[in-house]
Amino acid sequence: MEKQPGSASLVLVAEDDDEIATILTAYLSRGGFRTLRAQDGRQALDLHLSARPDLVLLDVQMPGVDGWMVLSELRRRGGTPVIVVTAMDQDVDKLTGLRIGADDYVVKPFNPAEVVARAQAVLRRTLAHAAGAAAAAAVIRVDELVIDLDKHEVTLEHGAATPLALTLTEFKLLAYLARAPRQVFSRADLLAHCLPEGDTLERTVDSHVSKLRRKLEEAGVPDVPRGIRGVGYKFGGRT
Repeated sequence: MEKQPGSASLVLVAEDDDEIATILTAYLSRGGFRTLRAQDGRQALDLHLSARPDLVLLDVQMPGVDGWMVLSELRRRGGTPVIVVTAMDQDVDKLTGLRIGADDYVVKPFNPAEVVARAQAVLRRTLAHAAGAAAAAAVIRVDELVIDLDKHEVTLEHGAATPLALTLTEFKLLAYLARAPRQVFSRADLLAHCLPEGDTLERTVDSHVSKLRRKLEEAGVPDVPRGIRGVGYKFGGRT
């Protein structure tokens, strides 16, 4: 069944003003959303990683890590939709938000019912886009590797097509890295998106990556995944 914006959707409200946060969460709850509150930018980033919200309502002027820095990091992590909710009403501010990657921009003071309507609209667009992208990206091809997401199969096309036997976790790691082969992913990111929920230690990522790399090397694919000292891993290979 297609997911609809509403009761199944979790909204992270990143807002340091208690009164505004209370109003937003109340209206969102009436609209059928689940909500989670972050009081500053650092907490917003931590909760985004742990709770994986469907949408973020993001204030700009927050203590510590400001909203622009949070938005930049969220865009580096992926495509979680973000609506900037701020008192900064100049055109240059709106352009900054949209340039960094905001999906919508709401200026305070606002009508909370309108914010809920915009959240629903952004989620509808996101779900429609995701459905189209999923259909188009059922197969990932990087160098000689062909990753079939529907069949959970990896094939090496080097002369004759050779299937590779990977565990589910190894498959998830390879597919996740291959979607953006030039991007470097942290261990925390790979842990959150690719490993079973019971795994909580980042060094577990190293173990799975090591086993995956060994299988690929034995198949004639060297340096995949490639470790980036002090940061994490990228796909590697010739990319």
